[in-house]
Amino acid sequence: MKAARAAAALAAVAFGCAAYIYVTLPDVRPLRTSNPATTAFMELRAAQARAKGEAPRRVHRWVSYDRMSPHLTRAVVVAEDAGFWRHSGIDIGQIRESLEVNIQRRELARGASTITQQLAKNLYLSPSKNPVRKLREMLIARRLEAELDKRRILELYLNLIEWGDGVYGAEAAARTHFGKSAAALGPEEAALLAGAIVSPRVLSPGRPSARLRQRQALILRRMGGGRVQPVPIGPIEPEGIPEAPADEGLKPVPPLPEPPEGGCARVPPLLLLRDFVDIAAEQAYS
Repeated sequence: MKAARAAAALAAVAFGCAAYIYVTLPDVRPLRTSNPATTAFMELRAAQARAKGEAPRRVHRWVSYDRMSPHLTRAVVVAEDAGFWRHSGIDIGQIRESLEVNIQRRELARGASTITQQLAKNLYLSPSKNPVRKLREMLIARRLEAELDKRRILELYLNLIEWGDGVYGAEAAARTHFGKSAAALGPEEAALLAGAIVSPRVLSPGRPSARLRQRQALILRRMGGGRVQPVPIGPIEPEGIPEAPADEGLKPVPPLPEPPEGGCARVPPLLLLRDFVDIAAEQAYS
C-alpha cells in the first residue's frame, strides 16, 4: 500500500513538473512574420565575451530564403539533417540509430538533433546537456513545425547559426569567409560552410583545415553534384580521402526529396500535447 502511494505521489509530481514545462514553452507564432534580432545563443556568446573583459562581437545581416544559394540550403540539409523535408521536427529513427551507435562505440559518436531542434536551442535555450533542457528543445521543435512551414524554419536557421567568432547567419558568413553574398555561393563554398557548422569557432571555411576539407568532400559527394544520390547506411569513404572521424556528426543520407512547393504540411497543434507524452517516453528511452 505504501509503495503504491509513493508511486502515485511520484507520478503526480512528475506530471506537475511536465505540465509546468509544457505551459511555459515560448510562443513561436511571432516568428511567422518577424525576424528575431537576437537569440539565447547570441546572448550567451556576448555574456562570455564580457566575462573575459572583451567587447561582444556580432556580424549579422538577414537575408530571405530566396536570396540564399540553393547549393547552401542543400549542403546544410545533407550535412545536418537529411530527413528535414520529411520529419515533423524530431527524427525518432535517427534518435534510435544514434543511440545504438553510441552504445556500441561507448561514446557520444553521433548526435540526432534535427535542424528544427537546433533552431529551438539557438533561439530559446542553453547548450547544456540537461535532460529537461533536451525535453524543452524537442517540444519547442514540434511547436515550430506546427506554426511555421519548412522554408521559414530553414530560413531562420540559416540566418541565426554561428559561423565563426561573432559571425551569425549565411550572409555574414559568405561575406566574411568568401567576400561574396550568400546568393552567389557555389557548391564547394556551400559545402565548406555546411561542414563548419559542427565546430564553427574551430573550422574556418575561409581557411579550411584538412579536417574541414574532409567534411567538404563528404558533403559534396552526398550532394551528388546538385542532386542528392542514395547513399548506403554506414560510413562513407570517398576515393583517396580517409574516413571522417566518428565524432564529426555526419549522418547516413537516404535519398532526399525536393523541397515541396509552399513548404511542408504543418504539425496539427492538437497533436502537441500527445507529443509531450511521446517525447517524454523517447527521452526516457534515450
